[in-house]
Amino acid sequence: MVQRNVLKGLFFLGICLFSPLTLSPVLAQEPFYKGKTVTIVVGTKAGDVYDLYARLMAQHMPKYIPGNPNIIVQNMPGAASLITANHVNNVAKPDGLTIGAIYNALYFDQLIGRTEVKFDWSKFGWIGSPVTSNHLLYMRADSPYKTMDDVRKASEPPKCGATGTTSTAYWVPKLLEDVIGTKFNVVMGYQAGQDIDLAVERGEVVCRAFTITAFFAREPFHTWRKNAFVRVIFQTGKKRDPKLPDAPTIHELMNRYKATEGGRRLATLSLAAGDFGRPYVVPPGTPADRLKILREAFAKVVNSPDAKGDAEKKKLQIDPTSGEELETLAKEVISQPPETVQRMKKMLGKK
Repeated sequence: MVQRNVLKGLFFLGICLFSPLTLSPVLAQEPFYKGKTVTIVVGTKAGDVYDLYARLMAQHMPKYIPGNPNIIVQNMPGAASLITANHVNNVAKPDGLTIGAIYNALYFDQLIGRTEVKFDWSKFGWIGSPVTSNHLLYMRADSPYKTMDDVRKASEPPKCGATGTTSTAYWVPKLLEDVIGTKFNVVMGYQAGQDIDLAVERGEVVCRAFTITAFFAREPFHTWRKNAFVRVIFQTGKKRDPKLPDAPTIHELMNRYKATEGGRRLATLSLAAGDFGRPYVVPPGTPADRLKILREAFAKVVNSPDAKGDAEKKKLQIDPTSGEELETLAKEVISQPPETVQRMKKMLGKK
């Protein structure tokens, strides 16, 4: 009788040990992202190129994330995406369910000590960027400013539109003022790039600086180029973009006008924004395993033939930078000597 009871006990124990209900929680646990919704918060209006890239990611990333979550896009425009960056840093939970699509030059505001900045650029979790961002400056073709020489010699500076101090539309003209001696009247306060383009059409302003990618990606620029409505007079790449063979680079202009060593250092720091491209970040403190999942999914998207095909249809370039590279760059740009920071403060009008 005792032996029979012992055998029954061992049999019951064996069932318990190998039952799916009593397997190790690690082995039985479902993927974290299963049944979840991930939100990409974009610091621009819908239809902006930042928004177009985010929607491309939202379409293709879910299949590369274990658990296949739903991904949605939320637009939060304003202050050159500073509002979005502050939201991601301070409001969003660090749980891997909120991704920020933010402007690449927000580190300027942190470096010069603007009180509106409520984040540390170097502490975001960096997922990656789908494209690097060289920039251009266009002028209305009917304006008197045909070249940078015209801008330098003008008695009345051209009026350009901008959203905020870390938008390309602001800092590129200000960088040119510092390193080659031009003068621009930069009008602030536009909510998004599309608003500046409408202002150009209305004649409120005559110029805007922004990315080469955007200039060749959407309207109104297709129509503008066809009708020769604007002229590109400058670009930031180390060499001329094949699509802009007549626009000189900033390096050509710095050589022509004999920029100082301090000006060149400021240019190097500022142009690093182009290396950040159109970055995706998660809040500081996001678990490392979830950041790793998002980085791996991002890498698969930007190397996916399907995603590349969709990007090509939308005229969006894919020239990615990994999250690991952006993390390193973020730490580098924040660690600057006082004299370079002081020069950036002057460039951005910070006393």
